[in-house]
Amino acid sequence: MADTASIKGLAVITGASTGIGYELAKCAAQDGYDLIIAADEARIVQAAANLKEFGVAVEAVDTDLSTIQGVDKLMERVEADGRSVDLLMANAGRGLGKGFLDQDFAEARKVVDTNITGTIYLVQQIGNHMRARGEGRILFTGSIAGFMPGSYQAVYNATKAFINSFSFALREELKESGVTVSCLMPGATETEFFKRADLLDTSIGQSKKDDPADVARIGYDAMLDGEGDVVSGWKNKLQAAVANVTPASMLAHQHAKMAEPGSGEK
Repeated sequence: MADTASIKGLAVITGASTGIGYELAKCAAQDGYDLIIAADEARIVQAAANLKEFGVAVEAVDTDLSTIQGVDKLMERVEADGRSVDLLMANAGRGLGKGFLDQDFAEARKVVDTNITGTIYLVQQIGNHMRARGEGRILFTGSIAGFMPGSYQAVYNATKAFINSFSFALREELKESGVTVSCLMPGATETEFFKRADLLDTSIGQSKKDDPADVARIGYDAMLDGEGDVVSGWKNKLQAAVANVTPASMLAHQHAKMAEPGSGEK
């Protein structure tokens, strides 16, 4: 049981072993928040060790966030801490490249279960506690991918469209509650996402990408400011603006050029 007299707040960050999630956790640690970080890989333990260098308490939970049982495991650790969660950064996400009919359905379903089911289940658990006490901040990691039909990333882009939309709906529902909801919408970022999603041979996989530390800082600051959404980077802002006025069929065709297997070799 943590010392409930601690003046530090508590932040929960998912998908925090590497990339944007790790950088979000670093932002919170630098601000003096104690951390509970989670991911579905053993590297979350090393991430926790690194984050302790900021002088805060860090607890790592290695759990499958695509399952209800995995989220329950994280919630058990949160509740055992004995403190309220001040910041929830729901960042866990999974991608998958190649044409939908060529994908293993179990892998496609894991994208849906991680990006949507596990995410909104966790947010409902912690969000209810926040609403009950009248304060708290929630940050979703959405994506500008949610603005366009994702040919050769069809399932992933669709899940991010869900998260982008869901975050705004939840924000409206909680606007009088003292709980803020924000959505970070990055573009292509230099993380292990593209390797894990088998997209390294694509045009987007081989393109120059944003720094995850910069992306995380933009999202973290937006959350603290209570902003509804933030698109990181001027190129991504332009792409998002163009997507809003471009026919879906054209967007799907453009995305295929970026994500089609072998497009990085053309």
